[in-house]
Amino acid sequence: MIDRRAFLAGTGATLLAAPLAAEAQQPGKVARVGILSTANPRSASLYQAFEQRLRELGYVEGQNIAIEFRNAEGSVDRFPGLAAELVRLNVDVIVTATDPATRAAKRATTTIPIVMMAINYEPIGLGYIASLARPGANVTGIFFRHRELTSKRLELFKEMLPGVSRVAVLADPESADQLEELKAANRSLDLKLQVLDLRNPPYDIESAFRVVMRPRPQALFVLESASIFRARTHIPQLASTNRLPTSFAFREYVEAGGLMAYGANLADMFRRAAEYADRILRGAKPGDLPVEQPTKFELIINLKTAKALGLTIPQSLLLRADEVIHP
Repeated sequence: MIDRRAFLAGTGATLLAAPLAAEAQQPGKVARVGILSTANPRSASLYQAFEQRLRELGYVEGQNIAIEFRNAEGSVDRFPGLAAELVRLNVDVIVTATDPATRAAKRATTTIPIVMMAINYEPIGLGYIASLARPGANVTGIFFRHRELTSKRLELFKEMLPGVSRVAVLADPESADQLEELKAANRSLDLKLQVLDLRNPPYDIESAFRVVMRPRPQALFVLESASIFRARTHIPQLASTNRLPTSFAFREYVEAGGLMAYGANLADMFRRAAEYADRILRGAKPGDLPVEQPTKFELIINLKTAKALGLTIPQSLLLRADEVIHP
């Protein structure tokens, strides 16, 4: 069973220690936390997980914390303005989900601490940090790369569906590196990949599915990006209507009716980001807090969906699953 709280610090030695709730903000001081969201509203379960962890650490909105939430609603062009707005508000820390949000925050300020999470590329190469162990400057947080999981996810999907030969692939510009990895991994599997490259978010998922179904695929493999994740409920529903087995990167899709997912636990990453924010609010410098990566990944299988599709899931996969959703 995967330990969903497992993260590897940049030092490779110790994890960021979780502080006690009693050690949170000093009485009378109101912390101001800015959040830059790419597409999800504050009511989304991931941000609720972030705020719940803050409450566990002793922060009560209206008493000792104020949250300034800004949502680009799928339009990355809005990020510079939203980031500048948070800087003008002089928030104590900015929390960013995804690369575009982090990039905009980094360009907007070199002094306000930034906690990045769910970053899909190497943050050193992007210029966000100097090293994982000692990030330097004003950025720290959590990152992982979808590309490194794509080949494993394809192998699991093929193991689940050994008779499948035609697989539709949902991609977009943000997931271009995953598509490269997918094609490389497919050289040994020899599946016929039918790629639909989405453009100009927010995406018209229903129109995309009409295009996807034209070549009569037998399954659907969805690459991951913030813009695609926004449709995490709609995509499984349409796949179910079209009787397509599906593979995703996150459990949220499977909980909405997708067949399987393999990847990091996003909710844990958001909770971990709250712990970073807490440390910074209590005086820690972001440049001294090691950047972490998830070291464990979870396999989620929806047997209810499998039954509806008339599929029998290999026992070997069920035994390796971290969670099985039963009918």
